[in-house]
Amino acid sequence: MKILGINAFHGDSSACILVDGEILAAAEEERFRRIKHWAGFPSQAIAYCLKEAGLGIPDLDGVAVNQDAKANLQEKVKFTLAKRPELTLILDRLRNKSERVSVAQQLAHAFPNDKFLGKVHAVEHHMAHLSSAFHVSPFEEAVVVSVDGFGDFASAAWGVGSGVDIQLDTKVYFPHSLGIFYQALTQFIGFPNYGDEYKVMGLAPYGKPAYIDEMRRIVRFESDGKFELDLAYFRHHKEKIDYEWSGGSPSIGMLYSSQLEELLGPARKKDDPLTQRHKDIAHSIQAMYEEAFFNLLNSVHGKYGLDSLAIAGGCGMNSVANGKVRIRTPFQNVYVQSAAGDAGGAIGAALSVWHNLGPDAARQRGPVHDHAFWGCSYSDDEIERAIQNDKKRLQFEGCVVSTVGNDADLIAEAAEAVSKGLVVGWFQGRMEWGPRALGNRSILGDPRRSDMKEILNLKIKRRESFRPFAPSVISEEVGNWFEQDDPVPFMMQVYQVKSEKRAEIPAVTHVDGSGRLQTVLQHTNPRYHQLIAEFYRLTGVPMILNTSFNENEPVVCTPGEALDCFLRTKMDCLVMGNWVVKRPNG
Repeated sequence: MKILGINAFHGDSSACILVDGEILAAAEEERFRRIKHWAGFPSQAIAYCLKEAGLGIPDLDGVAVNQDAKANLQEKVKFTLAKRPELTLILDRLRNKSERVSVAQQLAHAFPNDKFLGKVHAVEHHMAHLSSAFHVSPFEEAVVVSVDGFGDFASAAWGVGSGVDIQLDTKVYFPHSLGIFYQALTQFIGFPNYGDEYKVMGLAPYGKPAYIDEMRRIVRFESDGKFELDLAYFRHHKEKIDYEWSGGSPSIGMLYSSQLEELLGPARKKDDPLTQRHKDIAHSIQAMYEEAFFNLLNSVHGKYGLDSLAIAGGCGMNSVANGKVRIRTPFQNVYVQSAAGDAGGAIGAALSVWHNLGPDAARQRGPVHDHAFWGCSYSDDEIERAIQNDKKRLQFEGCVVSTVGNDADLIAEAAEAVSKGLVVGWFQGRMEWGPRALGNRSILGDPRRSDMKEILNLKIKRRESFRPFAPSVISEEVGNWFEQDDPVPFMMQVYQVKSEKRAEIPAVTHVDGSGRLQTVLQHTNPRYHQLIAEFYRLTGVPMILNTSFNENEPVVCTPGEALDCFLRTKMDCLVMGNWVVKRPNG
């Protein structure tokens, strides 16, 4: 059974291909369009997935979409009758639905020479999230929780996964949403772009919970895990909010009301200086989210009595909160997949259809996702052609290009370069699925250097100085350096660095002593594991600084994009497959 899963007409549009229950390929549309968080129909991601699987549109048995316009209709009617929102809000929602023509039509437009012969399956948004977390987790039985902004009129859902079945128990409906709370407050402190919430997480440790009492006026929660917003501080429930989801960069209009300024003082404009007040508000935002989130988790643990937890939804990207689950709740085992947000809904929708409508074989659990390498890969010959295409630019920059045929020699050269403080672009194997570079499309640096953050921001990233960089750690050494020793293959949990180790790795230790680590397994990424092991041999430090291979753009996909990023920034060295490109000072 061949199922195409898609997340369409929303931020982080994406596609995956599932054949007899196994993922063969998955990718976000942004990697091909080169527009961050691209929203619309993921035609290029679909084309890649089909090519990787050796399939065409006519070969598909079905297409699974992570939204269902018919879901939660009763709640929609109740809200409209009770709250009587502005007519413009209702008309805008109807207009958005009408613009989302059928998937079959979209496929016909994108692939005019191929006829889709299968069936389209609409999967409720949060069920797709829950499936994306549970069905690829290592758990036979677990509590499953999805928390986000909104999808199909709900903002959260939870229940229990057992075998291949998910029993959805509880939902929180529009207009109440922890995702909207976090997004609105992110806008309030001057980060207006779609997906800017991670900046608040990075800024929060610089502040204190000085506004937590005010936050508790905004968000209320109950003993059953549910939560409510004080809607006086928001606009989304009664006014038309400008949303842009079609064919480009997604955007969302202002979500908070003027009363929020009465409560917290004046909102920060995007280019205003960051003051201690803004840092304190950021800290209080994160603290409030954690209070509500852990109240939910403690409630469901008490209700179901299970020790394993699978998390999904846009709020599942809150790696700071995720890293505290075992400290703040009784859960002992936590799994968050690499694309916990809406992109991951493509996999969730496909898996949900497979396990519910597939053959007898679909009643068996599929492989655990312990890696995220579902994207494009390129041969050394393709890399060589890209280098030849940029030959003049490389010569102009004085770059030296060579090949290293022996893996051990290649690893030794790259590890030595990092140990000497050089910034190394690392382009290997299949591209990662999800927003974070996990060792195949990465920029690497020395975690021991206190100035490495400044070097990277000056040379390449040009981003806010308060944002931390992540360490990739060989899995067998995690317990010697971090307070928790749990697998974190996707950088979805932040752990505390042991106090006695912090001074040794200042470049990857945040101001609060934490690190958003990735644990690297030898069997999932042998070349990257070998690189870190060699760096360990040279330095005594079993980790390497890892940041995404990009410069204010989506993570690079092709060798040509990697070369372009290398040449327009000040990276010292680029390792692509077995090819090495060095600047004169590299």
